[in-house]
Amino acid sequence: MIRVPSFMHAEEFQSLKIKDMTFVAYRNQDPPLKNEVFFEEHALIFVLEGEKKFVTPQQEIHVKKGNIVFIKRGYYLMQETINKQYRSLVFFFNEKLLKEFVGVHLALFEETRLNEPDANTGLLVFGINESLEKFIDSIFPYFHLQTPYLNYFLNLKLQELLLHLLAIDPSGELKALIYAIYKGEKADLAYLMQSYYLKPLSMEELSRLSGRSLSAFKRDFQKQFQTSPALWLKNKRLEYARLLLANSQMNVSEISMEIGYESVSHFIKAFKEKYGETPSHYRE
Repeated sequence: MIRVPSFMHAEEFQSLKIKDMTFVAYRNQDPPLKNEVFFEEHALIFVLEGEKKFVTPQQEIHVKKGNIVFIKRGYYLMQETINKQYRSLVFFFNEKLLKEFVGVHLALFEETRLNEPDANTGLLVFGINESLEKFIDSIFPYFHLQTPYLNYFLNLKLQELLLHLLAIDPSGELKALIYAIYKGEKADLAYLMQSYYLKPLSMEELSRLSGRSLSAFKRDFQKQFQTSPALWLKNKRLEYARLLLANSQMNVSEISMEIGYESVSHFIKAFKEKYGETPSHYRE
């Protein structure tokens, strides 16, 4: 699994940063054909050349030159490059910068309604228009610009990009998502945990996805579930492992990986502590 933007390597990408936060990255060589990606920040992918497939539990989409894909922070997906000519620009939106944008342009969000959580809302596809195409062309010179004012220029380009996106968002889904970030809407914990309990995320990452500090996340979780998030995750994963042992042909090692255990021996020990027998004995 690749975490972006933190796992983006200089030999694969050129990147520009705003206040040490990755703003835009350009892939300058052939990407891996297939990998699983976890988005640590909200991201916008401009497909410059080629074609790519994105697969989530809810949907599968194909994008090609001229498509724009918005991916919500915390989204897991499998991406597969269809041809080696694939090139893209990827913009990352730090939440602090998004809040600053809404604060400056509050009049644009006056009638925006907040949406209920939807598994499909996190991945939106748009078609590029002439204005956005010109915007993309205007980004490339900044990769070679040497100036102490670069951060200021990029901050203005971020504002410009977000305004372009609002203009091509006829459904208002993207606007509602950005406005919810500004309002500090906290994710529903039950929805969040059901979505991510099989993913290898740390408590810090889960708390961030929930819109809470780590201490607030643990406190709210204890209040809602009467247990700690660590113990809830452990039990939920082991329950799913028992289901797989009874209803699948996966071996113990495969099941261990499926439920997020990096060590098979740790999985066997945890399973025995909960159910009184090893996974192999349970299957027999």
